[in-house]
Amino acid sequence: MNVMNTQQAISELIALGKWIGAKGWVPATGGNFSIRADDCFVVTASGFDKGALNNKCFLNVNSAGDILNGNGKPSAETALHLALYELSLDTHCVLHTHSVAATVLSRYIKGDVFSVSGYEMQKSLTGYTSHQDTLSIAIFDNDQDMNRLAQTVRDYFSNQSHKLQHGILIRGHGLYAFGQNPAQTKQHLEGLEFLFACELERIKLEAAL
Repeated sequence: MNVMNTQQAISELIALGKWIGAKGWVPATGGNFSIRADDCFVVTASGFDKGALNNKCFLNVNSAGDILNGNGKPSAETALHLALYELSLDTHCVLHTHSVAATVLSRYIKGDVFSVSGYEMQKSLTGYTSHQDTLSIAIFDNDQDMNRLAQTVRDYFSNQSHKLQHGILIRGHGLYAFGQNPAQTKQHLEGLEFLFACELERIKLEAAL
């Protein structure tokens, strides 16, 4: 798998930020993005509008989260990005968004997994070939201690019966989508957000009957 250099990673994240921002999925400077580069992890700095990023909105960090170069400070949520990279060497991009659908649905579901079947759009996610398959996305309770939350995610996926793929939900917070490259991660993000929106609409319609 080809690994990007730092500038390529920044260019990809700027373009993704514009696309995600236009969707309304990163309001009020929310969200954060990262890419595994050739000698570091490129992450968005805290406090910037993710829909209007430029070259000065990024930091390079190592696997421990130490800043190698760049201005500002990384989001505390960088710890969760790094945990996802640690859990899978195939993961090369992580996009964290705050859509209404993902945020509300993650609170509505009381269990620790979002499961869905019956939607053709499930086939937008790597490894799924039929609407009859069941897609499952783990949900974790939000925690202001991001290092503790990152460890909770590590512990959960250390169980081999829990498969790390496509994304995770943080309750009342949003989605972390990931993939082997930016294009795949974008597809996973868009596919999951579509499914979340569909399920939220289905729940509202059924409640109105």
